[in-house]
Amino acid sequence: MTTDDGIAVQASVDRVGSTTIPTVEQPFSIKGSPPHTAKAKSQDWSKARAAFVFWVPVLVFCGGAGALYGAIAPGGRPFVGVLYGLVGGGSVTAFERGLLFPRLSRALTRLPLAGYLLLGIAICVGLILVTSASMGSILLAFGILDGTPVQAMVLQPLTLLYSVIMSATVVTLIRMRDLIGSDVFRNMLVGRYYRPVEEERIFLFLDLIGSTAYAQQHGDLRAQEFLGAIFAALAEPVRRHRGSIDDYVGDMAMVTWTMERGVIDARCIACVFTFLDCIARDEAMWRERFGQVPLFRAALHGGSVVTADVGVDRHKISYFGDVVNTTGRIEALSRSVGAPLLISSDLLSRIAVLPSGVSTRHMGDHALKGRGQPLTIHALERGGCNGMIAA
Repeated sequence: MTTDDGIAVQASVDRVGSTTIPTVEQPFSIKGSPPHTAKAKSQDWSKARAAFVFWVPVLVFCGGAGALYGAIAPGGRPFVGVLYGLVGGGSVTAFERGLLFPRLSRALTRLPLAGYLLLGIAICVGLILVTSASMGSILLAFGILDGTPVQAMVLQPLTLLYSVIMSATVVTLIRMRDLIGSDVFRNMLVGRYYRPVEEERIFLFLDLIGSTAYAQQHGDLRAQEFLGAIFAALAEPVRRHRGSIDDYVGDMAMVTWTMERGVIDARCIACVFTFLDCIARDEAMWRERFGQVPLFRAALHGGSVVTADVGVDRHKISYFGDVVNTTGRIEALSRSVGAPLLISSDLLSRIAVLPSGVSTRHMGDHALKGRGQPLTIHALERGGCNGMIAA
């Protein structure tokens, strides 16, 4: 709970949940962990792996589409088609990801849908024409193509149409992947959850503190911009630690891992502190853009759930079971126990080694709604400061 001046008040809680006289708790400052060479190398490897996982399927698709056209087109050659597909599809994808002409790419995303589609198609056509002309001149210079420079460098209308359709297909699939998450997209493609599957998963509920007050002070549009920036900052730490952002509910993000993946190197815990480090690193930016640094509560829990692909017109991967509800109740519990980052003993017992500098503090057994047995809860802290604030 908070006093009138906004200072957090922490009530001591014993193992059976009785409260003593409240004491004023000073807000935690956000402090990033000191830089480590090993951590930097790990981050570089994570980025390289993410780039590899993204680009290999894209380039295989583009090269395959080019080879197919080279095989079926009159006078075409699959090898030449592969080269055209790689440079044409790769350049369109690089533009869509903001790697090529980043300012124009960002400006394009801010346009209304009609403008985005029209200008996007025009840019796509332009990139394909330019890259194809460049590739044609190179192949002609090396004697791989015959004919005049115009024949080598200028695409035929049917070839251009095919290239645009294939490039648009790649961009559409990438947008779908970004919209629902890479793991969900991959699982839907292979039909993993077409039939309900029982599996063990870890859930992280990350809740922004003070979003309602921020909206009241700055307006809903400004608050939504604040949330959008926070969720964008969360994406890289989640990706780095092999998690998946499965849902946003108001000012709360739900991140999941399979149990096997999430306990390796305590990824589910490291993800939270990596995210806090990112916020701390850009503290000046947050204050300049939004007038404050975001503060959070979080809860980690894991166990058996039933995962299924639900919906008809709009599909979604949903999780059924007590674990999801319990994670939400642990997050709500953080308000009363004065510890903003909590983890259940069920999940903690599955993690062999905590991340460097992270320690736990026993918070007692708590009877949570919907559970027959009390659940032991622990607080996660780092260097005497957990980087968040209890509300």
